Amino acid sequence: MNELKNLREETGARVMDAKRALEEAKGDYAKAKKLVEEKGLARAEKTADRETKTGYVASYVHGNGQVASLVELVCETDFVAQNSEFRKLANEIAMQVASMNPKDVKELMAQEYIRDGGQTVERLIKALSGKIGEKMVVSRFIRYKIGE
Repeated sequence: MNELKNLREETGARVMDAKRALEEAKGDYAKAKKLVEEKGLARAEKTADRETKTGYVASYVHGNGQVASLVELVCETDFVAQNSEFRKLANEIAMQVASMNPKDVKELMAQEYIRDGGQTVERLIKALSGKIGEKMVVSRFIRYKIGE
């Protein structure tokens, strides 16, 4: 039961999805987590042709005040744009931009996520997209650094 709770907290999966993944993985937590993530990604792929009409602009200023970024993360509905997980994701991406200085959205998507080198920014977005069931896209960003 504790594994089910942990799997749900870590992945954001629904109870039945987490339970099925644990059953399918025969109790192997790592395998179950991978199954949940894969299914979330598959769900995200189904939303790829949907229109994104709203979103959130996140900002990040590095502690020394020398580097900052703005990121526009868009989604399908106002409801999701107000979601705390969606906004947290946008803020994490803004920190990624400030830290890693990608030249464009394509490069940003391919970068390893700074908090977890085991996944890319694109995979991070698709995981939340699959969990929530809406298309999410980084439409643009800008990074500022003193002197540049």
